[in-house]
Amino acid sequence: MSASLGAVPSALADSAQSTSPDWHVVATGLDNPRHLSVSGNALYVAEAGTGGSGPCQAGPEGDEVCFGTSGAITKITRHGQHRVVRGLPSLAAPDGSAAIGPTDVMAHGRHWVATIGLGADPAVRADMPTTGRKLLGTMVTGKWWKAKHHRMISTRPRVLADLAAFEAANDPDGVGPDSNPGGFARTRHGFVVADAGANAVLKVSARGRIRVIGVLDSPGTEPAPFPPFPEIEMQAVPTSVIAAPDGSVYVSELVGFPFKAGASRIHRFSRTGHHSIVATGLTNVTDLAWYRGSLYAVQIADEGLLAAGEDLPMGSLVKVMPGGMAKTVLDDLPAPYGVAFSRGRGYVTTCAVCPDGGQVVAFNLSGK
Repeated sequence: MSASLGAVPSALADSAQSTSPDWHVVATGLDNPRHLSVSGNALYVAEAGTGGSGPCQAGPEGDEVCFGTSGAITKITRHGQHRVVRGLPSLAAPDGSAAIGPTDVMAHGRHWVATIGLGADPAVRADMPTTGRKLLGTMVTGKWWKAKHHRMISTRPRVLADLAAFEAANDPDGVGPDSNPGGFARTRHGFVVADAGANAVLKVSARGRIRVIGVLDSPGTEPAPFPPFPEIEMQAVPTSVIAAPDGSVYVSELVGFPFKAGASRIHRFSRTGHHSIVATGLTNVTDLAWYRGSLYAVQIADEGLLAAGEDLPMGSLVKVMPGGMAKTVLDDLPAPYGVAFSRGRGYVTTCAVCPDGGQVVAFNLSGK
């Protein structure tokens, strides 16, 4: 779904503090911000939250993550930023970093739709509090209305599709149940969702019926970064979906451990389900977006996530040129994740693994 921001981007950028010659900050203090979208005169950002007091369990990378209801959706306009949906489930490290929770959001009129991650075998939900048991690993929807001071608040989210339950019952890639719903795109008859845990691209109808569009194959093997350095198969890890004018969908790929630089691809699925690779040589891609017929991609870590070690990864926004080559649009972005465009201006979420440190930055597309 696309919409125009009209004159709001200029108002946002003009009132923001510049941190770089290339971009301006338009929102701060976000908790692990991921994908974002434009609707009407506003931006909407999915915040994965900061976890909570528990219960705790092993996360996707083996570290402990604890449950809480700190996930949120933030609305950004020229008047400021406001969390319009609160209380969504979140799993994060004890310090609130690297959270799993709300991952993507779209708004249209009074309605909103979001995906909420899980990053585990769906069976772990049985041991979660009610909110986690019902909402982790799902696509949810809700409505908002105006409250005091013209601020928006939301109804309780309703599950549109239980993607984790579908993974538990079907396991399309055949390597064991694991679900982590991520970016999605709206289509004529519903939505297409990237499930990063399942390595699958799923179609969700307007009534919540789920079917598999495709399963991403491994991009290859890579020596493990520890003795005796055995060859390991990298997981594909789809992260986002965008729709193309011809009815096809494009899917970005992060690539799993050891997160090799240059191993990420962009996939295309036609309306009939035919799969092809449209770009290679990218690194740890988290989001895609179209602008005036050109394809843009966010790389969360230009040198690969493993190369960052304990430091915050530095990434970029690139323009995918004909033939699959990439042209850098913005670089030296701290852990960027989502991207959206409107009328000559782009927006990127940064510090996507940071509690209370995430931002949305805006930049002009002139010459880029």
